[in-house]
Amino acid sequence: MQLYKQYCDGMFIVASRYLKDAAAAEDAMQEAFIKAFRKLSQFKGDVTFGAWLKRIVVNTCLDTIKARKIDAELINEEVIHIADDEHDWSVSDETTVEEITSAIEQLPENYKVVVQLFLLEGYDHQEISEVLGISESASRTNLHRGKTQLKESLKHLRYGTGY
Repeated sequence: MQLYKQYCDGMFIVASRYLKDAAAAEDAMQEAFIKAFRKLSQFKGDVTFGAWLKRIVVNTCLDTIKARKIDAELINEEVIHIADDEHDWSVSDETTVEEITSAIEQLPENYKVVVQLFLLEGYDHQEISEVLGISESASRTNLHRGKTQLKESLKHLRYGTGY
């Protein structure tokens, strides 16, 4: 119970980033705690308990999203080539965390999930492809497209042409 009390608020926030509905986020968080408690013997201590639990929460949320059968945009991998600009995430210094979070929430679901996993959770494309069941190329493409839309949204905020 002590572990639950210590981590439940933070893990609810993580779940809420993936599942917009508070009840669904709470359900996923509860399910993740149950999974974690059942697999507590598998915790090796090579990462912090919080990081281990967070990964379980994220994966549980992704399973929930997959169960909803969200239609991912099909990508013709032979035609698309994305430059490796994954590290160019600069935004205006005046941009707030709330503005960025809100802009991420407005992205199409397939872009949003990849952007969240890459930016917020620190997953690489191989991990994203495994978790979502897509190719690394599709992960890179969705990240690039999500990033492009995100920058556009944030640019409109800065110049007052949107929202």
